[in-house]
Amino acid sequence: MRGPNLSLGYQLDHQNEGLWVTDDNGDTWLNSGDLARQDSDGYFWLTGRKKELIVRGGHNIEPKLIEETMCKHPDVTLAAAVGRPDAHAGEVPVCYVQIADNSQVSDKELLDFANREIQEKAAIPKAVHKVKELPLTAIGKVFKPKLEMQEIEKCVIALAMKELPTVPVTVDVKQDPKYGILANVNLGECDATSRAEFEKTLGVYTFKSALS
Repeated sequence: MRGPNLSLGYQLDHQNEGLWVTDDNGDTWLNSGDLARQDSDGYFWLTGRKKELIVRGGHNIEPKLIEETMCKHPDVTLAAAVGRPDAHAGEVPVCYVQIADNSQVSDKELLDFANREIQEKAAIPKAVHKVKELPLTAIGKVFKPKLEMQEIEKCVIALAMKELPTVPVTVDVKQDPKYGILANVNLGECDATSRAEFEKTLGVYTFKSALS
């Protein structure tokens, strides 16, 4: 996008990374991060946000594909798909669904539905989680960073239970102005060798982490 109605950028430099693109004519354009397709009549249809893409082993998955399919289930009122950290694929999709009042549908039934209905194999979620309410922003959009932070926290805790079963590990996942989502991991009285090994294990994941 370009035009007199656009701002000159954000106050913090790191927020401007990748935001502006200069073409061969020297004109500067705003890279909004929106994903879209153009139909045969020339109209553009917005399909999602680039930063919300789930990247599974180099395969880009649009969450909307999963969400729209899950919302076809009669017991699902709202769905949000996010990436779960994975040591081999980078991310794998999982889906959180808000279900109708008095619904008795199980997580397994919802996952079976996803396996049947989602045609793109890589987009089939590894898990479907029922929630009473999905987190929303002030304008009513699903606040996906909260779900992503939950997945990161669960990942770190699971790793700690496997690698450091006797260490009381605590995890605090927050949005950081520099790194985006950052997992702060407190290893307490963990010895130096175990700490180094755990840090190495965490290093294979795509999310940022800091040990203390």
